[in-house]
Amino acid sequence: MSSASPDQSATENDTVLVVDFGAQYAQLIARRVREARVYSEIVPSTMPVAEMLAKNPKAIILSGGPSSVYEEGAPRLDRAIFEAGVPVFGMCYGFQLMAITLGGTVDNTGAREYGRTPLAVSRTGSTLFEGVPAQHSVWMSHGDACSAAPEGFTVTASTDVVPVAAFENDDLKLYGVQYHPEVLHSDHGQQILEHFLYRGAGIAPTWTTHNVVDEQVALIREQVGDKRAICGLSGGVDSAVAAALVNKAIGDRLTCVYVDHGLMRKGETEQVEKDFVAATGVQLKVVDAKERFLTALAGVSDPEQKRKIIGREFIRVFEQAQAEIVAEAGEHGESVEFLVQGTLYPDVVESGGGTGTANIKSHHNVGGLPEDLQFQLVEPLRKLFKDEVRMVGQELGLPEEIVQRQPFPGPGLGIRIVGEVTEERLDLLREADAIAREELTAAGLDNQIWQCPVVLLADVRSVGVQGDGRTYGHPIVLRPVSSEDAMTADWSRLPYDVLAKISTRITNEVRDVNRVVLDVTSKPPGTIEWE
Repeated sequence: MSSASPDQSATENDTVLVVDFGAQYAQLIARRVREARVYSEIVPSTMPVAEMLAKNPKAIILSGGPSSVYEEGAPRLDRAIFEAGVPVFGMCYGFQLMAITLGGTVDNTGAREYGRTPLAVSRTGSTLFEGVPAQHSVWMSHGDACSAAPEGFTVTASTDVVPVAAFENDDLKLYGVQYHPEVLHSDHGQQILEHFLYRGAGIAPTWTTHNVVDEQVALIREQVGDKRAICGLSGGVDSAVAAALVNKAIGDRLTCVYVDHGLMRKGETEQVEKDFVAATGVQLKVVDAKERFLTALAGVSDPEQKRKIIGREFIRVFEQAQAEIVAEAGEHGESVEFLVQGTLYPDVVESGGGTGTANIKSHHNVGGLPEDLQFQLVEPLRKLFKDEVRMVGQELGLPEEIVQRQPFPGPGLGIRIVGEVTEERLDLLREADAIAREELTAAGLDNQIWQCPVVLLADVRSVGVQGDGRTYGHPIVLRPVSSEDAMTADWSRLPYDVLAKISTRITNEVRDVNRVVLDVTSKPPGTIEWE
């Protein structure tokens, strides 16, 4: 997605549907399409083809998936999707499904290809492979193999194991590849995808951040009408951009509520009150709810329960703020019926929403909301990834200190304490976190990592030696990660001297901490946050 001035006719009507067959990369495909400045949405493979076509998509992409096309109960698609005149691009499972549906042959030979695989392009001037080297590496993940393309299709690439690794039919505008062009491990993958979008489907790359702002402002005005709204401002980029969008749409009928729940990092409350108000001019109401949250969390160690409690208490505080805002408005005050949230697409996906995916964790904006919610939700960022949200923030003129702020979860330090949340443990973690942030900033590493959660293992003690004596203190975990959209992540290879300085300062300056450890787990299998 670009921030350049767009063709004003470019809207979500120029939609590419990504049909999800249970692939781990379905969201990544949608993201790659958006990077090509084309709007995309994900739909489940169980959606009837008639409903897909009723959305009037400009093109359809069939994702990969964990099934074999020969398995009983494996996902299928009505042949009508290939006969509707809509350009279709099949990837991996979607490629095989296209092949067998249209009369090609897919063999269950047990011949497997996983990881980087050399691809031999036999038609370098084809729609997909124009300008792409004849030999390059791609990312494979399959057991079945296509041995014969459907009638009318041209085979355009192969591997040592797979005779038909790509095929094309320009007359029908149907295309497919056995591999995953959406992952960075596939050389020229984005180029192949863009060739399908621009050359195969004839879509112009005109979806931009300007479009997003204009469309969301219009939608917010339509939804809210002449009513008032409140926004839970956490200080993070998500809630800040959501608030700025709504403020642009309805102006002073938005009041931002900052809940000081006592779970924030050191100095962040002051930053919210100063920086965001100065940048946007919004009305800000600060609610001191530290005691309320700590009381509700007392004795609770289960991470899902902590998330739900924090989400519930947020809403209750908002309801209280609503009453106070209306009362302050006097007899002419308008009702506050809407709650603005900075929910992002990964939040929805990981909470089991959207396409029938598993519930990885309940996000406080999604799985943690009470059933008796008194507000209608306004979620202008619900279809966006984190990097797209940052670009929207830049489009709205928010300062870099807010737009480029590293992600911090709404439940705050409450989910970075493994175990019960107490005021003493919060103070301990706040100091350790502040040291880590100070040293990463001093080393110029802020823009090289996605974020660095600092975790307190509150229910774990380890033996140490400090001041010539035996200690029995808490371990602190550093979790520096690199990511583009939080759907996948890898641990950041920080310089040893920086890690050593952070460790030394924490163990010297933070009481009851005698050990600092480094989390070197990628996502998957581990999530970015520990809880």
